[in-house]
Amino acid sequence: MKRLAKIPATVITGFLGAGKTTLIRHLLEYAGGRRLALIINEFGDIGVDRNLLTGCGIKACAEEDIVELANGCLCCTVADEFLPALEALLSRPNPPDHIVIETSGLALPKPLVKAFGWPDVRAKVTVDGVIAVVDAKAFAQGRFADVPLGEHPDNPLEEVFTDQLHCADMVLVNKTDLLDVTEKKAVLAELRGRLRPGVHLVPTAHGAVDIEVLLGLDARAEDDLSARPSHHDDADGHDHDDFTSFAVNLPAIADPAGLEERLRHAIATHDILRIKGFFDVPGKPLRGVVQAVGARLQRGFDRPWREGEARRSHLVVIGLKGLDEGAVTAALTG
Repeated sequence: MKRLAKIPATVITGFLGAGKTTLIRHLLEYAGGRRLALIINEFGDIGVDRNLLTGCGIKACAEEDIVELANGCLCCTVADEFLPALEALLSRPNPPDHIVIETSGLALPKPLVKAFGWPDVRAKVTVDGVIAVVDAKAFAQGRFADVPLGEHPDNPLEEVFTDQLHCADMVLVNKTDLLDVTEKKAVLAELRGRLRPGVHLVPTAHGAVDIEVLLGLDARAEDDLSARPSHHDDADGHDHDDFTSFAVNLPAIADPAGLEERLRHAIATHDILRIKGFFDVPGKPLRGVVQAVGARLQRGFDRPWREGEARRSHLVVIGLKGLDEGAVTAALTG
C-alpha cells in the first residue's frame, strides 16, 4: 500500500514587529495555486493580525483557512490550543497543501516544533522549515523595539530573539530598505555569526520573498531538535511574566495626526515594545491601521469598512512587565 505524503508545515517566528504578517500576506498573494492554511497566534486578546489578513482581497485569503489562537502563546498552549486547531485542519475533506504557522513575537519556536513529534501529528505532518524574520533596522541599532540588548545577562528580549534564531532553518533579514550599504553589510555579518551551520540569510524588504524560496525546504525540523539549542531546554515551561499586553479602546479619531502624536509621546515616555490596531475616522470609508515598533510608527488605511461592521478604534499595547496600563491608556485617549 502506497504511503501517503505528509502535509508540510512552515513555522514563521520573529520578534515583535519584524514583519511576519506582511510576509504571510505576500505568501498568500503569490501562492501559485497552493491551498494554504494559516494558524496565527497573538500575544493579546484582540486578533489584529488575522483581521489584517481576512478580507484583504487576495483570493487565497479565505476566512475559513485562517485560524486564530489569541490571548496566549503557542509555545505554552501546544496541547490545549495548537494541536486541536491542527487536527481540525487535517480532518477536512479537502485538507490544505501547506500549513503556515505564525507564532506571536514573544513565542519560542522549539516547543512548537516538538509538538510535531507527537505520534498522531508525526504521521500526518512534517515541519518543512522554521523561518525567523528579523527587523534589520532594530538589529543594526543593537536593540529590539528600542530596548537595549546585552544590558544585563537575563534580558528576556535577547533570550527570545536568540532562541528564534537558533531554531531557524532560514532567516529573513527584513526591512533592509531602512539601512545604508554599510549598515546592511554589518548586520548580515553579525547575524551570520549567530546562526547554526547551513542556515541561510535572505535580505528582504516588506516581506517580499519568492514563495519557492520559503516553502519546500524539507528540513524535517522535528527530527533534529537537539541541533536547535534553546535557553529553555532545561526548563519546565516558558514564562511570559516578563511581558504584558492590554487593549485600549478609543473614540472615533477625527484627527489621525493627533493620534500619531499621542502614540509617539506614549512610546517615548513608557516602556512600550509594540502597538498595533485599527481606528475609525468619521466620514472616512476606509479603516485606519496603525503599527508601531519602538519609535518607528506607520499609519494608513487598509480597506473599506464592511457593511454592518462596527467602526471601532482599538489598539493592542505590548510591553515589559511593570508597564503602567492606566498611564498609557490615559496618554492614548488624550
